[in-house]
Amino acid sequence: MNDLLTVSEVAQILRVDETTVRRWVKIGALEAVVLPHVNKRQAYRIKKETLDKLLTSTAA
Repeated sequence: MNDLLTVSEVAQILRVDETTVRRWVKIGALEAVVLPHVNKRQAYRIKKETLDKLLTSTAA
């Protein structure tokens, strides 16, 4: 199952600011699904699988 995490959830897991997560997505360091936005800020969702891969690659 591909669970999608919000920017806020990813920031909390990685213990960084939401702005940092958004910056990583914009520069391509973190793969994300871009949602159509209604507000001023672009909405992203990060696959839990992508985050798990990132965490295991940095732990090794």
